[in-house]
Amino acid sequence: MLWFPILAISGLMSSSALSSANRRGGPPTDQIGWSADGGVRYLDQTQLPDAEVFRETADIDEMVEAIKMLRVRGAPLIGVSAAMGLAAAAAVEAGNGRLNLEWFEDAAAHLAGARPTAVNLAWAIDRMRATGRRTFAQGADVGTVATALHDEAQAIWDEDIAMCAAIGAAGTALVPPSATILTHCNAGALATGGMGTALAVVYQAHADGKEPRVVSTETRPLRQGARLTVWELHRAGIPVTAIVDSAAASFMAGGNVDCVITGADRIAANGDVANKIGTYGLAVLAKAHGIPFYVAAPFSTFDMTLASGEAIPIEERPGHEVDAAPGVPVRNPAFDVTPADLISALITDRGVFRPPYVESLATAAAREVSGVRRTID
Repeated sequence: MLWFPILAISGLMSSSALSSANRRGGPPTDQIGWSADGGVRYLDQTQLPDAEVFRETADIDEMVEAIKMLRVRGAPLIGVSAAMGLAAAAAVEAGNGRLNLEWFEDAAAHLAGARPTAVNLAWAIDRMRATGRRTFAQGADVGTVATALHDEAQAIWDEDIAMCAAIGAAGTALVPPSATILTHCNAGALATGGMGTALAVVYQAHADGKEPRVVSTETRPLRQGARLTVWELHRAGIPVTAIVDSAAASFMAGGNVDCVITGADRIAANGDVANKIGTYGLAVLAKAHGIPFYVAAPFSTFDMTLASGEAIPIEERPGHEVDAAPGVPVRNPAFDVTPADLISALITDRGVFRPPYVESLATAAAREVSGVRRTID
């Protein structure tokens, strides 16, 4: 198999950030955390790879802005960050004596509406709502309510770290030794609270000594692949090359890709997947070239209330993000939907699911409701 030079990226993470990430068992990033005063500290991903800028907030409006402007991005990380942001803001309100159920419901609704496609956001806010409503209903004082919200947000973060590790453990078996894996957008540590989803498989395969190599699409228009995935993998010591989106077909045709692994922002009950715009095209190309196409996501990304991908809301982002001639109308959908019949397997923290997804996912969802979690393969 041919290989290509590693893209060089400069800059080093501080030892404190690196040690914090290593304690969590993930790759060398420090994408989210609690600040010293109880706020949320996050890495502003719009500044990467040129600069590492960390911001702190305990304000609902600022967290919503961070999510909308992609300072915080990636379906799992959006959910984690929103939960932490709600807890941090509630603590401020409690300290000022203003925390009440009306404020809490308004704040939760504001965060839940920040971005429409990724289901993890609604999932995390629903958990925070349940905790807040239950604690208020018990007649607890505002300090107790704030503590309960902080603990729930921490639990969501801890669970995301564990889910990422489980995805990596489930997916590594699908990666042959010395495989070249093509990925799209960023589904690594920068997109989650832990080691990633699609890239968790890469990190685990690397840890297992399989020596994977990665081809990352540029991912227009905001270049999450070239800016974020390549930056992250290069720092982790994993061979990675960036390509423009339109080069994927020729790379596959040339025998330079062994499998494709992407993340997901929402997965319907039939296995249809919403992910970054361009994912659908890569799945079509993989099918045409006989290359396995895998999707990696935690079970919190599955929306069993939607029968198919046709019901998934697709976010339309501002036209100015696309480089076009002045005065020309621009369409800028942030996501597309990949039909289930193009997907070889779904890699999750509950195991690897294979077609027919309507049956395998329904069985897993029933076990989730009953509290019995088993690996499906």
